[in-house]
Amino acid sequence: MIRVLLVDDHAGFRAGLRTLLATAEGIEVADEVSSGEQALAVVGRLQPDVVLMDLTMPGMGGVAATGKLVRDHPHIRVVVLSMSDDDDSVFAAMRAGARGYVLKGARRAELVRAVQAAADGEAIFGPAIAARLVGYFAGRESAEPALPALTRREREVLALMAERLTNPQIAARLGLSHKTVRNHVSAVFTKLRVNDRSEAITRARQAGL
Repeated sequence: MIRVLLVDDHAGFRAGLRTLLATAEGIEVADEVSSGEQALAVVGRLQPDVVLMDLTMPGMGGVAATGKLVRDHPHIRVVVLSMSDDDDSVFAAMRAGARGYVLKGARRAELVRAVQAAADGEAIFGPAIAARLVGYFAGRESAEPALPALTRREREVLALMAERLTNPQIAARLGLSHKTVRNHVSAVFTKLRVNDRSEAITRARQAGL
């Protein structure tokens, strides 16, 4: 059974979402809250598999709540469910650690698939968001990558280091073993000729990673 926490400041929308998910086999709504602060307060006790997170809420927004939730509970998957489909919102959510992004108004099958995929450790995006991502990266594919001495995986590890994730958190995020992450971190230090994480993070930010 996949346990889901709903985070949205509109009670009517939460009620509709709860009703929709109640008809899906293998999914149960563990609880619902109306703010990022409330989500962080209950997630440790509830231990949901997936959090459906709105972005725009009073107080702590969904991006900040996602970032803290993922740092403190890296095994819990966050899927953003939002009205916003602009690049800034999508990439801010991804940088914070969201494992999916679905627009409000999505069909039932799409939403259920997003919950199931996130629970299985996949990254999932609604069709509109996926098309936006493809277009974005297609426009960048010919550009030289930041810090070209690093492999793609090493750049991913460095980017997560820059988000202040620990090695175990990076391992959970990328689905790697702790030893593999340690090896990647060591390779990053060697290739960038730095002595510690702080220097590596500085190099990453200078490169716009």
